[in-house]
Amino acid sequence: MIHKVEADHAGRALSIETGRFAEQASGSVTMRCGDTILLVTVTGAKPREGIDFFPLSVDVEEKYYAVGRIPGGYLRREGRPSDDCVLAARLCDRPLRPLFPKDYRNEVQVIITILSSDQENATDVMGIVGASAALCISDIPFGGPVGAVRVGRINGEFVINPLLSQFEESDLDLVIAGTKDAVMMVEAEAGQLPETEMLAALERGQEALQETIAMQEELISQVSKEKHEYVPHGPPDDLVAQVQERVADQVAAAFGRPDKAEREEQLAAITSDTVAALGEEHGQGHVADAVQSAVKKHVRNEILHEGKRPDGRGPGEIRPLSAEVGVLPRTHGTGLFQRGQTQALSITTLGSIGDAQPLYGLEIADSKPFIHHYNFPPFSTGEVGRLGSPRRREIGHGRLAERAVAQVLPSQEEFPYTIRVVSEVLSSNGSTSMASTCGSSLALMDAGVPIAAPVGGIAMGLVMGDEGEYAILTDIQGIEDALGDMDFKVAGTTKGVTALQMDIKVSGITFAIMEQALAQARDARLEVLNVMAEAIAEPRTELSDYAPKLVSLKINPEKIGDVIGPGGKIIRKIQEETESKIDIDDDGTIVVTGDSKEGVDKAVETIRNMTTELEVGAIFTGTVSRIMNAGVFVNLPDGRREGLVRMSELAEDYVERAEDIADIGDEVMVMVIEIDYQGRVNLSRRAVLEGTHPSERPQSSRGDRGGDRGGDRGRGPSDRRGPPRGGRGPRRYDRERAPAGAERERGRDRGSDQAGDREASQSDGDGESSGGSGRKW
Repeated sequence: MIHKVEADHAGRALSIETGRFAEQASGSVTMRCGDTILLVTVTGAKPREGIDFFPLSVDVEEKYYAVGRIPGGYLRREGRPSDDCVLAARLCDRPLRPLFPKDYRNEVQVIITILSSDQENATDVMGIVGASAALCISDIPFGGPVGAVRVGRINGEFVINPLLSQFEESDLDLVIAGTKDAVMMVEAEAGQLPETEMLAALERGQEALQETIAMQEELISQVSKEKHEYVPHGPPDDLVAQVQERVADQVAAAFGRPDKAEREEQLAAITSDTVAALGEEHGQGHVADAVQSAVKKHVRNEILHEGKRPDGRGPGEIRPLSAEVGVLPRTHGTGLFQRGQTQALSITTLGSIGDAQPLYGLEIADSKPFIHHYNFPPFSTGEVGRLGSPRRREIGHGRLAERAVAQVLPSQEEFPYTIRVVSEVLSSNGSTSMASTCGSSLALMDAGVPIAAPVGGIAMGLVMGDEGEYAILTDIQGIEDALGDMDFKVAGTTKGVTALQMDIKVSGITFAIMEQALAQARDARLEVLNVMAEAIAEPRTELSDYAPKLVSLKINPEKIGDVIGPGGKIIRKIQEETESKIDIDDDGTIVVTGDSKEGVDKAVETIRNMTTELEVGAIFTGTVSRIMNAGVFVNLPDGRREGLVRMSELAEDYVERAEDIADIGDEVMVMVIEIDYQGRVNLSRRAVLEGTHPSERPQSSRGDRGGDRGGDRGRGPSDRRGPPRGGRGPRRYDRERAPAGAERERGRDRGSDQAGDREASQSDGDGESSGGSGRKW
């Protein structure tokens, strides 16, 4: 039987339906908003033997048929999940996991399949609501329902679940999930918003998500299954008390060691001895869990009642900080950031626009010009492990740092490079993602990227007591993350917040706690930024000598085809000859990138010559392509047409033969003196030598002095006659008006008068030269 709940949510119809699809799953629902439809299924299984954790898995499946496309690749089917799928799965996992029973070890799988997408309604938030609804109507024990919304801010006003097309107008992208009473999860990026605005956005989001909870409660009242019984996992209470009494003093002594490696070694020895003594009677797994319970109790009591953390710090203290830039000599920019035993080395690499990361999936955008990659090798924790493709955690941590830094990057128009930052975690003891954020800012400034402001980050923790008491911790380390109740990462500038991420292990936290945590995080962030400023206060004014050279220019979009050429022939030729890379946008923006400044400049000059509209009076250097009786033809800058230099415009004096002035292949500096109604271009070398346009010459010197004396007779052969009677009289050569190189042309022209005895064999029968010297005049 089909059951459906509908509501007007954020100004659009939202529906949750069950009973139509996937009847054999433990629970399944179909979520719909607009033309975006998700199928969300949950399935449970019995626990695997020997497992000591809750095996919850969440997967998001993008289907290309959802947007009417066929996947690429040889197989023409979907492959590994995109990064956005991985991030959406993590986003869904985080608010659900704390609401399962703590001693539950049965395997649970959540699968979110995107069946249809209108590319306007975001699927990640719908997936959270759908997963919660499917779990609530299934037989799997779950403490939901959980609601979720996205909050944007457009023109200073909060907008619930903005359309994807509205994101460019929003300076906030916040996803919040929670129950009726408390916040469970937060993920956000913001344009340096003050903490007060962020808190207001969280309150608005918590209020709006109640509508999705009400919809789930209505569905639960119509259809739900009885929750199945399960075998609790964990040591008996009497064993926990026995182990607590046995190891309490040893655990306290271990936590007197501030060094992480030494402390973990001593705790491992305590666990091993206790298991050897009690394992045979109570079971090794139960004994090991009881020791862990004693460790957790000690750490939490010390923090709550003594104000003392495992390494001796107070709740608001930060570990020792250091920052350094310019660590690696051949990279474009590097930043080394260290906080206690957490160390991250970030490296910036600049590339052309064509190096931007292509996005394969259901996204609207097709490329990403800023990329941050986060690597977490096993040696960073002193362990042996596999190397290979990044895991979900690495993708999530890398994207968090990317979102934090992206808010201060220059626009593509201001800085048309593709930017890749790689953060290598060299040592880990808490909050490596925030260390990567700090290292990335340092590396970007060291590379000369004009960021608006440095970005720093800090991780906040929380320990809550049984009677409502709590302690907020600044700069949590690994053990405080593992044994505490919250991991709240805050990144931003001195002006405001650029990214947030909050995960909790309890059933929710209040806004009072969040307000205090944000204020405490701001104080810590400013301290971090001060240390970073000691290493480098602002971006370098020049790029690294090893960074690619880049020039951006704008052409008429109608000329793009001229630059590309048939089948890309022309653009490939330019790239090969100049050893550069050329990227062209549809709006006519061209970016030329290369390792050599000379090559880039040559490519730019070639493109400008090809695309610049010729005007009367323009001067350029062209190559002689043909010699006729009427004069010589010179290639125009566009490389596709020719212009004619008539005999009378070859030199200041009478020219008997064109070959006396130029051969095929010679480069000559000429001026455009006429573009006729048919688009034919007439050129003049004489005008360059004189520094004046023909129309500015004295009347007595405007007549033809040789070659085509009959005026404009077209471009065929002309009469060859001697110089006009009486000569042409003196003319003045204006050096200041003549362009650079004209004096050299004039001097060489005088020498050509004395070299009139060239061999006639250079011309064939129809008056066209058959060879050339390749000179530059």
